[in-house]
Amino acid sequence: MNTTSAATASAVTFVWLGMVLAISFLEAPLKFRAPGVTIPIGLGIGRLVFRALNLVEAALAAVVIVATAVGDAPNRVLALTAAVAVLLLAQLVFVRPRLNRRSDRVLAGEDDGPRSRGHLAYVVLEVAKVAVLIALGISLLTV
Repeated sequence: MNTTSAATASAVTFVWLGMVLAISFLEAPLKFRAPGVTIPIGLGIGRLVFRALNLVEAALAAVVIVATAVGDAPNRVLALTAAVAVLLLAQLVFVRPRLNRRSDRVLAGEDDGPRSRGHLAYVVLEVAKVAVLIALGISLLTV
């Protein structure tokens, strides 16, 4: 893999990893512990933050995909790139719409039940995405 493509993909991968860790595993759980933050306010903030995060993630994924494609990446890097793209796509296409519908119901006062399985699915995919981003970043540093 050429050094420019590897350096670009590596830097973008680690920026992406940092964003996911900061938002999903730090900001998201802490916002509900702040004084005065109700469930509806937390959901509203979360929807805005995750919409922005997912847009940035899509852009970062595109950069990594292009860099690995034009950089003649080894198969392990291509496989990890594909894996992280599929995980992100699964979150955006299958899980986020369900979560948005549920938060719409909660915000309308129609649903005050326990945390949805959709939320658990998002978290599981997020943990898997973090693991793949770490593996991808390390693989890119070693090419």
